[in-house]
Amino acid sequence: MKIYTKTGDSGSTSLMGGKRVSKADLRFHAIGTIDELNACLGVVLAQASLPDDLKHQLIDIQHLLFRVGADLALPLGGKASIDRIDADSAKKLEDWIDQMESSLPPLTQFILPGGSPSGALLHQARTICRRAERWIVALGEQNQLTAAMLGAINRLSDYLFVAARYVNLKNGSSEVTAKLR
Repeated sequence: MKIYTKTGDSGSTSLMGGKRVSKADLRFHAIGTIDELNACLGVVLAQASLPDDLKHQLIDIQHLLFRVGADLALPLGGKASIDRIDADSAKKLEDWIDQMESSLPPLTQFILPGGSPSGALLHQARTICRRAERWIVALGEQNQLTAAMLGAINRLSDYLFVAARYVNLKNGSSEVTAKLR
């Protein structure tokens, strides 16, 4: 099978189920940003300083992001069958957040993104996740989406923030509080 099909050369592409739409459609902004987030997490996973517990979680999250992309690519009521995002996705992220937060000092001020290379990349992933969330919200204003998708993506950005703090703590990188004056 060849990687190129030339069917997208006119600026359109297919959704799951075969319907062709513009590559500028909100759906593809959301899918593309989810793909960008997944690639960013691949870079995070390539870091040597990443704790093993986070490696396993981030691989699970990469699989989740593939499911999110598929969920976005198949409009509700479509003919294909996929595992849609459900409330269990957000719950799993909440459990991981709670585990990491139990070892972190309480956050009393805003902090600057940064720290160790893996911590800084997790902060970057968080910002990509927030952008994906905005695209999904915009898409959801025009199309019906899986009810649990926004909760899972919102929780994922929370997870990535806490994971950045956790990695920085494990790597001995101190947090820098933001100066608001």
